[in-house]
Amino acid sequence: MNTTSLKQRIEAIYRDESRRVLATLIRLLHGNFDLAEESLQDAFMAALSQWQQDGIPDNPRAWLVSTGRFKAIDRLRKRTRQDNHLEELALTLESEMQSQPLVEDETIEDDRLRLIFTCCHPSLSMEGRVALTLREVCGLTTEAVAAAFLLPVPTLAQRIVRTKSKIRDAGIPYEVPSPELMPERLEAVLPVIYLVFNEGYSASSGAQLTQRDLSAEAIRLGRLLQALLPNGEVTGLLALMLLHDARRGGRTTASGDLIPLEEQDRTLWNRAQIREGCDLVIQALRA
Repeated sequence: MNTTSLKQRIEAIYRDESRRVLATLIRLLHGNFDLAEESLQDAFMAALSQWQQDGIPDNPRAWLVSTGRFKAIDRLRKRTRQDNHLEELALTLESEMQSQPLVEDETIEDDRLRLIFTCCHPSLSMEGRVALTLREVCGLTTEAVAAAFLLPVPTLAQRIVRTKSKIRDAGIPYEVPSPELMPERLEAVLPVIYLVFNEGYSASSGAQLTQRDLSAEAIRLGRLLQALLPNGEVTGLLALMLLHDARRGGRTTASGDLIPLEEQDRTLWNRAQIREGCDLVIQALRA
């Protein structure tokens, strides 16, 4: 495989797998978001060189998780020279890697739920939840999130840093809530998704009345949550977003002005989304 083809394959794997790998690395690295992000990038950099020689492994996701763990330990070893507190974490990670070298795919899917519920913990501010969810769960860059909400990049970056610090300092557990707590915790997650969708569907600020990327991310997040946790409320929210978004093509003029519902060209509505949304409404009512 030539270098160009390999890079294209790795880019595709990054799009498909990076959030799964990150979610698992955060758990394996004891909730250290920053170390997990650094290790994720290290793992993909290693893939560029090693896969060129050895070929793409049968299970790229598992390879990236394993390599990310090694890279995290390497980083900690270097930092222990300046910070003795990191030595204990490095030793713990080494011990855990020896006792549990492989991570099952089912566990990785659970990790995605852990990441969602951690980023949307009710003790975090709504602004922090939204920023962290878009950054960590959806994989948007800090610059993209800042641009979406018309904030300076340093302001948005500090918001994310403060939210991560709150997770660490408050000891927010990286876990899927128990069945007893699930309704309460979903109440903290679903508004985040809907707020992101609403901001894209009808922007509260800026020259554009809609921001398609934000709505698309909210729907993608809704699909992810519905696939991992097929709950009536989750399904209902996904249906609501799809049915609203289906009218996007007929909502505005070429210059961006809103068109009243009764004047919209219904041939521009997305019929596939309408059918899917209606099917989901039926599922939600049966749940």
